[in-house]
Amino acid sequence: MRVLVIGRGGREHAIVWALSKSPKISKLFCAPGNGGIAGLAECVPITELQFEEISTFAKEQAIDLVMVAPDDPLAAGLVDHLESKGIEAFGPRANAAIIEGSKVFMKELLKKYSIPTATYESFDAYEPALAYLRSQSAPIVIKADGLAAGKGVTVAQTMEEAEAALKDIMVDQVFGKSGASVVIEEFLTGQEMSLLAFVDGSTVRLMVPSQDHKPVFDNDKGPNTGGMGTYSPLPHIPESIVQEALVNIVQPTADAMVKEGRPFKGVLYAGLILTPNGVKTIEFNARFGDPETQVILPRLKTDLLDIFLAINNGTLADQPIEWSEEAAVCVIVASPGYPGPYPKGLPITGLDQVQDSLVFHAGTAIEDGQIVTNGGRVLGITGLGKDIIEARQKAYADADRIHFDGKHYRTDIAMKALK
Repeated sequence: MRVLVIGRGGREHAIVWALSKSPKISKLFCAPGNGGIAGLAECVPITELQFEEISTFAKEQAIDLVMVAPDDPLAAGLVDHLESKGIEAFGPRANAAIIEGSKVFMKELLKKYSIPTATYESFDAYEPALAYLRSQSAPIVIKADGLAAGKGVTVAQTMEEAEAALKDIMVDQVFGKSGASVVIEEFLTGQEMSLLAFVDGSTVRLMVPSQDHKPVFDNDKGPNTGGMGTYSPLPHIPESIVQEALVNIVQPTADAMVKEGRPFKGVLYAGLILTPNGVKTIEFNARFGDPETQVILPRLKTDLLDIFLAINNGTLADQPIEWSEEAAVCVIVASPGYPGPYPKGLPITGLDQVQDSLVFHAGTAIEDGQIVTNGGRVLGITGLGKDIIEARQKAYADADRIHFDGKHYRTDIAMKALK
């Protein structure tokens, strides 16, 4: 088969890496790809929202499957567009991807079907939102309704911070149209867990659980990022909690989408929190998480292409899926200044010195034969081992072997699992 993956980040590098192991794939492309993906697939200079160019390329190259990985083209309807051209695509259609594309839709869906989540109110005008906010107390969570590259959520510790976030979103429009509406919800405390699932509409098959680290600095300090590291499994979270999440949240959400005439086919990501009152939903994404994918797919023993095809064929219930017992820890190495403004084009050295880890490129490019930085999150260093301790040691040892000016990373990834 000839397969095209859409995207350019660490998630896409991990997906391409997993697909490259499939004996069924004769040719692998990625659009637009990055400096690391170029070693596994032919990178094509077409961006994620160039729908006509993507479909034309797929036709010309006789592509058998287009795997749409990022949130923006899913929400904008790339899968629908490809299907209209007679091209097989993997990922939810736009009417299902809305579960990530609109936080208001997601919260209303959960409320309608009594799926556990934080209490909330949504607003499409600033003054009523501000009045409601002032009737609440901190800490409190402010969310832009639409996609905002993982940065549209503020966990405000003070009311001043909450009001500033609301003004940024609705008045100053720092997230553009994504901030036309907001969700204001209660702050929940507890362990967080990322639970991804393969879904073919009605059948839900959970992946191994993982845990992300959003704040930029150690001990969960500083502003939120797209994710500074992750690990799997979660030895401190019992299997009974995972099953509770499946029964009370993930399966009912898939069923609700079918009832709403929006069957979800693809990868459904549940961001969950373990509260004293049970597992509750923080968010849903309509695709593989980043950087969760970088620890989940290295633990997958089954051919990823077989799973994609089973989902598209509606035969997921009959598809065997096996997972490794190994632990995986991913450390994100970021550009100086991230998650604020950061430089690009910094030469990266030491990639050839990596000994025990997988290196997934998140924000890199090739300039004059040299790998350089090209994003905020630059590399994901994934160590594998018999347990979290060994996987951490490998990931951090190799993160230290890689250099570019001003690089930074958290030093406490997966420490919660060791306490």
